[in-house]
Amino acid sequence: MTSRWQWLLLQLSRKLWFRASLFSVLAIATALAAIVLKPYIPADISTQVGADAVDKILGVIAASMLAVTIFSLSTMVSAYIAANSNVTPRAIRLLDEDATAHNALGTFIGAFLFSLVGIIALSTGMYGVQGRLVLFVVTLAVIAFVVMTLLHWIDHVSTLGQVAETSGRIEAATSAAMRARHQRPYLGGRPLLDPAREIPANATPLFAERIGYVQHIDMDALAGLATGQADAAIYLGALPGTFVDPSRPLAWVGGIDHNAMQDDVRAAFTIGQLRSFDQDPRFGMSVLSEIASRALSPAVNDPGTAIDILGRAVRLLSIWSVPREIADDEVRYPQVHVPGVDVAELYDDLFNPIARDGAALVEVGIRLQKSLRALARLGDARHVASARRHSALALERAMLALAIDADKQVLRALAAEVGTPAADPQTSPASFYTGPPAAGAIDVQSDPTADAPSA
Repeated sequence: MTSRWQWLLLQLSRKLWFRASLFSVLAIATALAAIVLKPYIPADISTQVGADAVDKILGVIAASMLAVTIFSLSTMVSAYIAANSNVTPRAIRLLDEDATAHNALGTFIGAFLFSLVGIIALSTGMYGVQGRLVLFVVTLAVIAFVVMTLLHWIDHVSTLGQVAETSGRIEAATSAAMRARHQRPYLGGRPLLDPAREIPANATPLFAERIGYVQHIDMDALAGLATGQADAAIYLGALPGTFVDPSRPLAWVGGIDHNAMQDDVRAAFTIGQLRSFDQDPRFGMSVLSEIASRALSPAVNDPGTAIDILGRAVRLLSIWSVPREIADDEVRYPQVHVPGVDVAELYDDLFNPIARDGAALVEVGIRLQKSLRALARLGDARHVASARRHSALALERAMLALAIDADKQVLRALAAEVGTPAADPQTSPASFYTGPPAAGAIDVQSDPTADAPSA
């Protein structure tokens, strides 16, 4: 797991100004390197390159790169506006962290500074005869690099901000978070399956001092606080993505002097105003559902995008059905107890908004039922129960919104394949909002072949 400082450094490296600054420093150092290398260049070779040739080339680069940089920035702003209007404002953060855009802008700004420093140094006579030859060779290399970057940038900017391309970015970020959590479902700590029973009554809750979302948890720091104390244990109460306030515990601490370490425990939790994709797979599912909901709004009326999102959802949720390789260091932090991701909440984040907003569109309902059918066949008991529950809920919404019996019959048939036929009272959607199951009810957590999910 990444420490807090590693995570902060990663966030810093994703800033636009960070790579632009690195390219700028490299460009200035490259332009001045000719002064250091000029004693090693034979004088008879260097006289073949005139100062005017280098100076004119550098002037062209300086003028063109400044214009290209301004054009690229305006293009990125336009892409942000388009994504904000057509996709979702939550996607702008991924666009802002686009490595290709950062490299392109950094290259253009670096080339501009390189040519500017070169012109200044030439005008002062710092290069000399030998230095001009080095500067000429380096300038040719810079031109070649700029041309390759510009061609790549032209290909990239043609799709920047489009709905499909932005959805793909969100899917990739969510997939990375899900695969990391699937491989380490408890962030390297011990499983905390039932907090109400497993957290000791004498454990001391530590509350957040800020209001916001948990963006990152430094597991190394938490484990370090409990190291060397045999009875020490830390029970996490908030995973990344959780909205916390001073009334909600971040963690419970047992066997540790909480008065001396409460600040250190709180410091292991990075709390910010916005959610992050890194350790929060639920956030990606929520953002994808926002894209689908906006596409299904009367103002946009784009069911094809919602259908595309459902396909992405199947790919993402199927990650949990892949057999997991148990690592040798599965429990790296035995004194830190961590709750797992609730699969039912992943389904709720994605399918509830789509089923609600697409209830009147039979094509969306068909794809939704087929997606849930695929997940019910791929997943374990948790996925079977969630898929059946959402199939029944989506079917009930569609029955109220659709006007043609033929459309209703198609959806009923598909819902029956998921395992929740509408005629079966035991699988009525209302049953999923009641309390504990009645005596003798089937528990799909222990019996994945059951026809009805537990309450």
